[in-house]
Amino acid sequence: MASEHVVRHFQEELEQLKARLLVMGGLAEEQVRLAVKGLVERDRDLIDRVLMGDEPVNALHIEIDNRCFTLLALYQPMAVDLRAIVAAVKINTDLERVGDLAINIAEAGRQYSSHPPVKKLIDIPRMATIAQRMLRDALDAFVRRDTALAQGVLNEDDALDALKTQIFRELLTYMLQDPGTIEPALDLILISRHLERIGDHATNIAEDVIFMVSAKDVRHHAAEGG
Repeated sequence: MASEHVVRHFQEELEQLKARLLVMGGLAEEQVRLAVKGLVERDRDLIDRVLMGDEPVNALHIEIDNRCFTLLALYQPMAVDLRAIVAAVKINTDLERVGDLAINIAEAGRQYSSHPPVKKLIDIPRMATIAQRMLRDALDAFVRRDTALAQGVLNEDDALDALKTQIFRELLTYMLQDPGTIEPALDLILISRHLERIGDHATNIAEDVIFMVSAKDVRHHAAEGG
């Protein structure tokens, strides 16, 4: 009976861990959304809110790490449960990085808003929407152990890369025509790179989900020709 009780307690703790990761994912995603909204609307107050709002994400990062290490130490789980906790440790780091990238976007947005706008922003909000969706789907895939959803996240990465390239080419044209646009155009290029990095973190999470469920490592698969 004791072991049954231990197993149940472990599963409850694991569910709680997943719930906390979802909260952290929601916070990080909201930071990204607000940073891009602040950029598009040239809203300095919104941008400042993002710049000052990273404390909850950092606090959760520490809390989740502690939960993971406590679970590993107390229960010494095996197989899929062990992989789930290891995945949680890595996902936690990815989410913290997403929070940092939201701050970077807000900083570049603040810089950008001190210049006249270079162009109407269409592709950057589009990139943000894709990156946020990838993040949400990757976390859902983790909670549901859904490898098909995780694979869908991996497939979306190409759309982000294509948009980043498009933004770069378009802004290059503006910079060549009018050197006065160089500084703000570089801010936008930087923001598109941050959004691409957020997509990379979502991809990392999706890869961890596939590894957790099937014990198959899909990272660097292209490089190995397999």
